[in-house]
Amino acid sequence: MNQKIKPGKVYIIGAGPGDAGLITIKAVDCLRLADVVIYDNLVNEELLKYAPEQARFIYAGKKGGDHTLSQDAINDLLVQEALAGNIVARLKGGDPFIFGRGGEEAEVLVAHGVPFEVIPGVTSAIAVPAYAGIPLTHRGLTSTVAFVTGHEDQAKDKSDIDWQALTGIGTLVFLMGMKNIAQIVKALTIHGKAPATPAALIRRGTTPQQEIITGTLGTIAELAQARKFSPPAILVVGKVVDLRDTLNWFEQKPLFGKGIVITRPQRQTDDLARLLISEGAYPISFPTIKIVPPEDWQELDEAIDKLTTYDWLIFTSANGVQFFFERLWEKNKDIRDLKGIQICCIGPATARQIEDKGIKVDLVPEQFIAEGILQSFAAMDLKGRKILIPRAAKARDVLPEGLKKLGASVNVVATYQTVNSGKKKEELTALISDNKVDVITFTSSSTVANFVEIMGRDFTLPAHVDVACIGPVTEAAAKKAGFKIDIQQEEYTMEGLVQSLVDYFGRKSAATGK
Repeated sequence: MNQKIKPGKVYIIGAGPGDAGLITIKAVDCLRLADVVIYDNLVNEELLKYAPEQARFIYAGKKGGDHTLSQDAINDLLVQEALAGNIVARLKGGDPFIFGRGGEEAEVLVAHGVPFEVIPGVTSAIAVPAYAGIPLTHRGLTSTVAFVTGHEDQAKDKSDIDWQALTGIGTLVFLMGMKNIAQIVKALTIHGKAPATPAALIRRGTTPQQEIITGTLGTIAELAQARKFSPPAILVVGKVVDLRDTLNWFEQKPLFGKGIVITRPQRQTDDLARLLISEGAYPISFPTIKIVPPEDWQELDEAIDKLTTYDWLIFTSANGVQFFFERLWEKNKDIRDLKGIQICCIGPATARQIEDKGIKVDLVPEQFIAEGILQSFAAMDLKGRKILIPRAAKARDVLPEGLKKLGASVNVVATYQTVNSGKKKEELTALISDNKVDVITFTSSSTVANFVEIMGRDFTLPAHVDVACIGPVTEAAAKKAGFKIDIQQEEYTMEGLVQSLVDYFGRKSAATGK
């Protein structure tokens, strides 16, 4: 007798308005349970990283009438996957019950006996105006607000919208109203809304690509046509729009709208991307390298077997820390085997990796480069001391050779290697052609070398694209590759890199008055 499959469950999740940081904690918790993620067009794909690696991802986006899946097909898919015993995360932009058809999907699940939960999201109706500096209510201006679909079928004999009632509401927010903006304006003015009422159109709201047009109810449609303003966009009508000039906080961020290319490995982009986003930038992930294990573990394994013979462990990167400790664990050893060994790290990010494991770091040089380590060790007596350096398979010899000259016995072991990421140049050239790239960042000499390999040696950066490097070694590699370095930094960290970008564009803005 066949055992009946127990139904899975569907989580109907509001993904928020675009800024990945506006996802709720409960939504993330539900995504982490998912076997299948079915997501829409307006969902920030950064959120997909919260799902398990083995989860299946199904795109069900609808854009400008081009439907990857019809609503009926989406409904059927939800039922099919859940009845097969899967946990399904149905990821919808904004809030699933605010013009999101989440209610329709829930009804279908009820009809088929599928368990479900609704996880509310931050709706674009309130978040997008907030990021534009427009409070929907304000004690001195209005205490009423209405949310209206702007997507109503104009072919209907009679509108479901009470336009007369809307004219008495202080603030009106139309979602998906770009296509019908002329009809919306006409309906409001016919029913008594003053053409001089302030109005704003906002597209790509809450993201660094946010664009806004402000005018009046009488001029906004014409302004949108002149700017070729395309959907999706939100229309806000009301006196509160005038507060934008005073409360425009988001677009005042120092790197707002700047497209910053990150060439670091994919798994290491998050920290830098987070710092860039906090300053208003648009991070573009274009990893030129990926970090993989060494060709064999023999060198590292032999070093781990003889750990007790070493006086110092020197880590020159967070990657070295990660691979070293993973292998230590594989060899049935742990941090107790490091007893009596002093540890040096080339910078604070690497040191944090060690400290997160509950291990004290003995030395972090003032200069976060190999020369800085040598300077720190120069005052020590290294004669007879044994030093282990777990690092990349290919790296500069400055550090080990310098330590040997100071009298130390040095063992350099390949702990990981950097290889070409396999990225295609067309991904980046398309963005450059669309003027979406302002800066290319390089964080190591290997990111430079592989960038050149991917883009081709005949590739030339346009004059409007700047180059930023972390540290003198990376800068030297970039110059050797023919790049003009526009942005230098004093502190060779990710935080220092972002601060140098802020300072650079601050100076440019002051010089141009923009």
